[in-house]
Amino acid sequence: MELTGDVVINAARTRVWMALNDPAVLTACIPGCESVEQVSPLEKTARMLVKVGPVRATFSGRILMSDVVEAESCAMTFEGSGGAAGMARGRSQVTLSDEGENTRLRYTVQASVAGKLGLVGGRMIDGAAKQMADQFFNAFQSHLAPAQPNADKPLTASETPEASQVNPRGAQAQGADLTVVGAAVAPPTSSQSPDKMEWLRVKWFALGVLATAVGVWLGAKL
Repeated sequence: MELTGDVVINAARTRVWMALNDPAVLTACIPGCESVEQVSPLEKTARMLVKVGPVRATFSGRILMSDVVEAESCAMTFEGSGGAAGMARGRSQVTLSDEGENTRLRYTVQASVAGKLGLVGGRMIDGAAKQMADQFFNAFQSHLAPAQPNADKPLTASETPEASQVNPRGAQAQGADLTVVGAAVAPPTSSQSPDKMEWLRVKWFALGVLATAVGVWLGAKL
């Protein structure tokens, strides 16, 4: 099985590197992972539930890092056993590079499986591996997403949805010329002169004709 991928993560490169080496973050983000433990600076052990087609088993294994370039790249070899379900082993290469204020992560994986897993079709294994990778990076992105500073801040009286609505009585109290309800404009009052009212009636009639013409044109086009 071979798998390659390329993903942009919304975080600085040093922060991404630290998270990738944090057992707690890996445990939270890897699908089906039960635990990741740090044995030494270059070795980790992991336990996770794997489901590929009809095969479902808990795998235990270890990961060894090599060729480490701090915050830039590393190689990993891994091997795991799932008892009667079989075993898997392989090698992965990860590189990080700056992408503006974000980080581009590229990875390659070469792996082989044996036992019951070896009897599952290669396309099914590849599909399951790709799905797990997508789930991991989605969870990883969410973990590193910047906190919204005002997300938990209570709204003030002027920021509430009710405050954003126009209050016709309030507008009149402030001496407004027009009473606004939604997007409508109040019709002219009887206190206006006959000539002005006649002009306004002609104006509204012309606007209505124009709106009707535009509607007919759009209907013909659509």
